[in-house]
Amino acid sequence: MARKVRHSALESRSARLKLQVRRRPYSGPSLARGVALLYRRNKTNGTWVLKASNGHGAYWTKGFALADDFEDADGKNVLTFYQAQDAAKKLARGEDGNADTAPITVDGALKDYRRDLEARSANPYNAEHPRLHLTSVLLSKPVALLTATELKKWRDSLLGSMAPSTINRLGRCLCAALELARQHDERIQNRQAWETGLAGLPDAQQSRNVVLPDDKVREFVATAYGLDDKFGLLSDTLAVTGARPSQVVRLRVEDLRDHPVRPKLMMPKSAKGGGRNRSRKKTERYSVPVSVQLATKLNAAAKGRADDAPLLLQSDGRSWDKNPGQNYHRQVDKVVTAIGLDPADVTMYALRHSSIVRMLLQNIPIRLVASLHNTSTTMIERTYSRFITEHSDDISRGALLQHEPPSGENVVALAG
Repeated sequence: MARKVRHSALESRSARLKLQVRRRPYSGPSLARGVALLYRRNKTNGTWVLKASNGHGAYWTKGFALADDFEDADGKNVLTFYQAQDAAKKLARGEDGNADTAPITVDGALKDYRRDLEARSANPYNAEHPRLHLTSVLLSKPVALLTATELKKWRDSLLGSMAPSTINRLGRCLCAALELARQHDERIQNRQAWETGLAGLPDAQQSRNVVLPDDKVREFVATAYGLDDKFGLLSDTLAVTGARPSQVVRLRVEDLRDHPVRPKLMMPKSAKGGGRNRSRKKTERYSVPVSVQLATKLNAAAKGRADDAPLLLQSDGRSWDKNPGQNYHRQVDKVVTAIGLDPADVTMYALRHSSIVRMLLQNIPIRLVASLHNTSTTMIERTYSRFITEHSDDISRGALLQHEPPSGENVVALAG
């Protein structure tokens, strides 16, 4: 039987009712290393409060049950002093101190989420990104004890340091990890905490869909080659195909079909949209035409390498990895600055946006544009309608009604 800890000021109802009503909890007994029981005196039933170490020199607290000050304990919502000790230890360390049954923390939820992403061949960075911005206190807190208020406070603390759209993406990643933890632990009943606390910020849907004119795209690629040949080849491939960086870095040598007149790449699909068949989707390929000039450069880069080797490599011979932006973002900033644009606005994705708009303005059917860029017609219309309107003045102007000045020979008399 677990040892009960005595504490004369808190162990009896009569002793607790002698304490002054106040917001700050009264200190109680230490139950284990880094775990203590506190008591908050209220006008009605007091509250038992757990105080636990986060493992980094700080503590978090959480009220978890009412004290039996004015009503009898029921063993669940209203607890005696000794029942509260047992509940606090289980909440902080798991049943009987067993680590396997300990409530999962936010840190543990992110680790499980990473393993789940890897099992589904998804990008594990989605589980690591929130960790870069979460406090140590939040990371060490059990998911079951999270509140909407503290999550909202954390979300709002990011304002000013990153764009609202980035905060929303960060919040969605964290929500996914917390929801996965809830699905595997029936003790977690506070889904409302992250659904409310991490709700998306309003007016944050505007993405940086920068469309570059063709001369700027060519300047971007030329500058990238001048900075580093391998980075230049990556940029060139992105500019010509309009594919996502996460797709082109998965190209293999055998995906290059080097026809003398009509070369193409068998581009891996992105498998965006989640789902449990992500692994199968990512093995699928679709045909994308490329220029003879690009095919020549890719063929030279692939010479002498195995068919299943990565087609595009970094200058040190390593692959670009599943999250290539981490490896090339500084080079992109240098290129964008060198061509007179703002790195805060122009990213590598500008090459994709420019490719899509270029095809649309060449009157290529939207269904074909969507297929060549591994997206949907709905997404094309939603994302690029504004840019099509802004950049298609010459095309639309040809269809305008023209009022010719009337002349004697062109006037047609009406009957009657």
